[in-house]
Amino acid sequence: MKRILTVVILLVFFNVHAQGFDAIVEAETKSARQKVNFVKNVNTENYDLKYHRLFFEIDPSVSFIDGEVTSYYVAKEDLSQVIFELDRSFTVIKVLQRNVNLSFNHNTDNEVVITLPQTQNTGVLDSLTITYSGNPKHSGLDSFEQNTHNGAPIIWTLSEPYGAMGWWPCKQDLNDKIDSLDVFVKTPRFNTNNQEYFSVSNGVEQSQLIEETNKTTHFKHRYPIPAYLIAIAATNYETYTHSVDNNGNSFDIVNYVYPEDLVQAQTDTPITVDIMNLFTDLFEEYPFASEKYGHAQFGWNGGMEHTTVSFMGSFNRNLIAHELAHQWFGNKITCGSWKDIWLNEGFATYLSALVVENLDGNEAFTNWKASRNNTITSATTGTVYLRDSDTTSVGRIFSSRLSYSKGSMVLHMLRKKLGDDEFFNGMKQYLSDANFAFSYAKTEDFKLKMEASSGVSLTDFFDDWIYNEGYPSYQIEWSLPSSQVIQFKLNQQQSHPSVSFFELPVKVRIHGTGGETQDELLNHTFDGELFDRNVTFNVASVEFDPDADLISKNNNVVLSNRIDRIDLELKLIPNPATTSVRIIKPNDVIITQVSLYNITGQLVSIYENQDYINISHLSSGLHFVKLETGSGTIYKSLLKQ
Repeated sequence: MKRILTVVILLVFFNVHAQGFDAIVEAETKSARQKVNFVKNVNTENYDLKYHRLFFEIDPSVSFIDGEVTSYYVAKEDLSQVIFELDRSFTVIKVLQRNVNLSFNHNTDNEVVITLPQTQNTGVLDSLTITYSGNPKHSGLDSFEQNTHNGAPIIWTLSEPYGAMGWWPCKQDLNDKIDSLDVFVKTPRFNTNNQEYFSVSNGVEQSQLIEETNKTTHFKHRYPIPAYLIAIAATNYETYTHSVDNNGNSFDIVNYVYPEDLVQAQTDTPITVDIMNLFTDLFEEYPFASEKYGHAQFGWNGGMEHTTVSFMGSFNRNLIAHELAHQWFGNKITCGSWKDIWLNEGFATYLSALVVENLDGNEAFTNWKASRNNTITSATTGTVYLRDSDTTSVGRIFSSRLSYSKGSMVLHMLRKKLGDDEFFNGMKQYLSDANFAFSYAKTEDFKLKMEASSGVSLTDFFDDWIYNEGYPSYQIEWSLPSSQVIQFKLNQQQSHPSVSFFELPVKVRIHGTGGETQDELLNHTFDGELFDRNVTFNVASVEFDPDADLISKNNNVVLSNRIDRIDLELKLIPNPATTSVRIIKPNDVIITQVSLYNITGQLVSIYENQDYINISHLSSGLHFVKLETGSGTIYKSLLKQ
């Protein structure tokens, strides 16, 4: 669906009316944790939502909601009934269509099944209004929460992934986005301590209507949005703003915070502007710049990325970065199924790491990656992409180890594989693709986009790291076949049999005896692969993956003495010699090439026969034989008589 509705339809609408990392994961897994048997509802796939007018009357001191939801929708097939999802804890009072009462059934599957008075033909726009009330069943289980802070009442909502139906009649599956919203929140004007209530929701505040002792606040949002990203909150908020220049098209960051935390929040939140500017530079303009961005404090020790206003348990930088990142990855482009949740959470986690890289430097970034790798490799199994059965577990959907940590590091490894230019260009093209922007995308969509942008096949990479399980462990043997050559032999073991080999470029850092360093990138494509690199200093040691760029564990770097053993056992007989020389070698050694050099280092001959070499054509004197083997290169001296 497109971002803006047609003028005609709009006129109709308006006239009708982890502090730390773990804290982030905590809040995003809270919603509807008890709903472990959720399955996709195919009964809501036959219509396309265009607009909601949401009216909620709440008192932050009472766990209760009176609601009236008007929905405009287009039939995708001929309809005799329309189904919305709403928890059975609510009482549906009536359903109206153009002021006519319609019959309905609120069944045990939490569906409001509405019978239409006549068939609604394919392609026809129509509307329904559902009036309902009740004490939300999930109050205390996170989709609709009534609580207090510092003695002041608060109500807030958090619907990801399956909690929207716990407080309003909606289409909950990831098969549609509502093109446009108007949200009205009616509350008492003051609490019992004479503190004024302020409400918050998606989009831009339009008005506050005061009626005797009540206040109704109107918000307007004009971008496509899924049900789980719609939210409301109300308490005695204090508000203040930051301005983002946005290349001359400024917009506000509006902060709704508890009065008791105002001073600390005003110290913590200005960094949001810097992070906003960083993400804009790396990717694109903030997707909802024509409205606002904001924070609203709520009761969980983490955050939730409701479109244009993230609900925040605190205002530490990592949490600010993670929830802001979701406005691009999760809100503008939303995962097309919960199996693809890493497109939301892995991406937002990685963008918070880009803040570390750009604001704190490489050492802090390396520490961040090492910490994530420790989390990922704490178990040997698990895929980033969820299986069907995984989506019945909210805890598995929001797995800290897989959806967040491994998803983010896979994205980083993709960056290292493609290079910065290709990676960030591909990400920009993904964000701007009309098929995904303000809509949904799945893992294969992202893969194909990155392939098209970079020209690199990513099938093996995604098979290994997204769809299958585990990680590699490396055995790195290094040796010095000559004073100017270092050789590496790479062996790999996999933690899970679903992957036979992880094909990856790996970095080694060579340290010299005089403090010199030299980085080399080894494109590891098979077990036991050999790599020769030139060095200009005396080598003291070798460090594997010095910047923690790889998901791996139990890596071992050893100075190989195999070349030394071969060197001792490999002989030229006779030596000195006059006409020919026989090469004596261990049975398990394969010589791939024999080259002969004169005393000045000039190449004289390359020999095809690797058991005997003919030297009858040589001048008398000292020569050098270079023998290249599967384990390294060996040099021998030869005296021609």
